[in-house]
Amino acid sequence: MKELRSDISGFYKLSFEERQQKISKIINLNEEEIKLLQNIGYFVPKQIDTLIENVIGSYQLPFGLAFNFKINNKDYIIPMVIEEPSVVAAASNAAKFARKHGGFFSENVKSVMISQIQITQIQDIEYVRKQILDNKDQILKIANEQDPLLNELGGGALDLEIRELDTRRGKMLIIHLLVNVLDAMGANIVNTMAEAVSPYIEEVTEGKIYLRILSNLATHRIAKSKATFDKDLLGGTQVVEGILNAYEFALADPYRATTHNKGIMNGIVALTLATGNDTRAIESGAHAFASLSGKYSPLTKFELDSKGNLVGEIEVPLALGIIGGMTKIHPMARLALKILNVKSASELSQVGAALGLAQNVAALRALASEGIQKGHMALHSRNIAKIAGVPDELIEKVAKKMIEEKKIRVDYAKEILQKINDGENL
Repeated sequence: MKELRSDISGFYKLSFEERQQKISKIINLNEEEIKLLQNIGYFVPKQIDTLIENVIGSYQLPFGLAFNFKINNKDYIIPMVIEEPSVVAAASNAAKFARKHGGFFSENVKSVMISQIQITQIQDIEYVRKQILDNKDQILKIANEQDPLLNELGGGALDLEIRELDTRRGKMLIIHLLVNVLDAMGANIVNTMAEAVSPYIEEVTEGKIYLRILSNLATHRIAKSKATFDKDLLGGTQVVEGILNAYEFALADPYRATTHNKGIMNGIVALTLATGNDTRAIESGAHAFASLSGKYSPLTKFELDSKGNLVGEIEVPLALGIIGGMTKIHPMARLALKILNVKSASELSQVGAALGLAQNVAALRALASEGIQKGHMALHSRNIAKIAGVPDELIEKVAKKMIEEKKIRVDYAKEILQKINDGENL
């Protein structure tokens, strides 16, 4: 294969099929690899070609369902898109432990997003602040003119917040334009509003505006959920004690808190991806929220009730939408929302918070009892067997043997397969 060059001119101008042909020649793809590219599943070429740039194929992930969730006295089947073994089963189990005590109780989530407007080159900071407040009504009026329908439906720009920042380039005033985006995630409309009001703000403040963009730290869109997890179903007092100790570890140590919160996001991001929402926005917002105190901390907290059951709570920003973006374009996202049967963005965020709490409890329970690897290894061993070329009818047998021997490796899977083929009785 000759040396690869990545400075390929005009690739975006080619049709979807022409791009596949060109990259096949450049990379020297074999027939099987070309077929993989050509298999775009539930998309048609014209549809997939409008989603991102330089498209050559479709990448699919497992789409699973978590069961047993009762949230605010309503039952939910929760779709999850994730590649990690045991996550879906773990969430379903934790939901069962909470179901005995009424399930999850989630609070209503306001659909208010923040768009930040950065004012620089300020001579008199108090003058600029006063000008903003004096002209607040006009600023909101200009913002709301950008989407009359949103206003008619009860949404729109609601208020302003002003924050003063000391930076290495001098003082800046940051306006937070607060917008009720109703059932959308809201990035497009809040960005449009911020851009529309900026010339007027520059005029009245005599400052210079640079950035006008939403913040993914959606502190006005906080999802909260609470549940009681039965101590006996969890595994008894010792397991509950182990979970509380694991929580205190995370509370004291950001190294542990990071992995603690990763377990929460296993659930939330899987739901976010399934419903066609922005996983990167949700992740960044959650981790920033975990750091607001000045120290990175867990997104959940735990205590005991009077009977020794585990009471868990979660608080996390969740800017999830059910209209706009990929939620309506992606066919599997539409299906996921139909399975969920949610009627609003607030309801979807309430489900997300409950799922994150369940996922966290499941992970802490595994750590406090059997260890996290046991659940993972059952599925991981099957994947390893498949990679090793084990025929489908022998995968369970080979996987079981690897787990028994605690050698979950491709080379050992091949060794087991060879012994089976040689007639050895395993």
